[in-house]
Amino acid sequence: MEIDKIHSCYLGPGISPEHLIPEHYFMYLLQGTYVAYDGEKKYISNPGDAIIARKNHLIRYTKNKVDNEFHKIVIALDEPFLRSFLEKHPYKPGVFDNDDSILTVETNALVRNFVNSLEPYYKGSEKLDPDFADVKREELLIILLKQNPAWAHVFFNFSIPQRVDLETFMNKNFRFNIKLEQFAFLAGRSLSTFKRDFNKVFNEMPGTWLTRKRLEEAHFQIKNQHKKPGDVYLEVGFENLSHFSYAFKKQFGKSPAAVQKAQ
Repeated sequence: MEIDKIHSCYLGPGISPEHLIPEHYFMYLLQGTYVAYDGEKKYISNPGDAIIARKNHLIRYTKNKVDNEFHKIVIALDEPFLRSFLEKHPYKPGVFDNDDSILTVETNALVRNFVNSLEPYYKGSEKLDPDFADVKREELLIILLKQNPAWAHVFFNFSIPQRVDLETFMNKNFRFNIKLEQFAFLAGRSLSTFKRDFNKVFNEMPGTWLTRKRLEEAHFQIKNQHKKPGDVYLEVGFENLSHFSYAFKKQFGKSPAAVQKAQ
């Protein structure tokens, strides 16, 4: 395990690049606030809260400093580690039908004591030996499974995403600025099948539909929710304000600033 898999981060406010979560990870918030968004729900974490962010899910998150500081502990639970753990500690994945991107961890005495045991490492006074780090990860996973046995289905389900209803999936996730290959993967399709199915469902190619859908959402937020263009363009999936403004004016005949000013 790399040392940076257990660490404290010091990050300022702002929306991170949204992404497809590559591995499960545990996060315990020490200072600041953390808000994650998965296309439908917002998940708010405060100091003392702990979560699991789930592999193969999309999230966008905002980190806010308190007293000019933001501290968290993040522990990655990657597939090779989980497979190795399963060989030592056999668990039968049960039924777990919750598909939320973020799972809330009850911060009971076991979790708090575990976090306290890491204090010399996340405060930087000691370096974490890689072998010992894996022992600590095993300890954490045992605690999590003792608390929520059904999470075995989350951690030990190594299959790729299954085919989903494309219309529902895209209407939930169009705001995420990810590659078509990633949309296809999450929708349980090859890229070519994804494009073909997309055209059948929406009668449009994915790129054209995504741009139009994001611009319509931006127009609604600026006109009806009175948001500023600078606060909207990242939320709806654009990378920079200038490109967003150009595409917006091309679509609606007015710049985002002009629409905002007219309200």
